[in-house]
Amino acid sequence: MTPCRTRFLRSTPTAQRGATLVVALIFLVLLSVFAINAFNSSTTNVRVVGNMQSRQEAIAAANLAIETVISSTAFSTTPATVAATPINVDIDKDGANDYVVNMTPQPTCYRVRPIKNYELNAAVETDRVCLSTSGNGGGGHIEYPSGSVSVDDSLCATTEWNLRAVVTDARSAAQVAVNQGAGLKILTADASSYCN
Repeated sequence: MTPCRTRFLRSTPTAQRGATLVVALIFLVLLSVFAINAFNSSTTNVRVVGNMQSRQEAIAAANLAIETVISSTAFSTTPATVAATPINVDIDKDGANDYVVNMTPQPTCYRVRPIKNYELNAAVETDRVCLSTSGNGGGGHIEYPSGSVSVDDSLCATTEWNLRAVVTDARSAAQVAVNQGAGLKILTADASSYCN
C-alpha cells in the first residue's frame, strides 16, 4: 500500500502542489474582508441610531421647555427674563439634568389681531370680559335685537408670539432649535405694551 500512495502523490505535477494553499489563503482574505465590513457596517448603524436618539431627546427637551414657558405669562410680560434664564430638563427622570435649554432669542410678539365680538362666547368667563356690548344671550353668543351679529372689535386682541428653544447637548454634540407659535388673548389697551 505504501508504494501506491507514493505513486499517487508523485503523479501530480510539481507546479500544482501549492495551488491549494494559495486558493485557501485567498478565501481566508476574502472572508476576513467580509467580516471587517460587516463589523464596520453594524458599528455605523449603532452610531446612527445613537445620534437619532440624542436628536429626538433634544427635541423633546426643547418642547418641554417651550411648554413650561407657555404655561406662564412671564414670556409675554418679561420676555428678556425668560431668555436670560436657562431651563434645565431631566429627560430620563434620574434626578440629573440632561439638557439645558435656552430661549434664544427672547420670545417676541410679531402680530396683534383684534378679536371681533362674534368670535366670543358669552358663556365663557374669559370671553365676557372682552365683550364691548351686551345683548340678550342666546346659545352662548351675543345676539343683537335686530338678529344681526356685531362685527365690531371687542375689548380684547390676540397677540401672536414666536418662541424659539435652542438645545445643545455637551455629551453628543447634538444641537436642536425648535420654533413654536403661541397666541395670547389680552385687552386691546395692553397690546401696545406687549407688542412693539
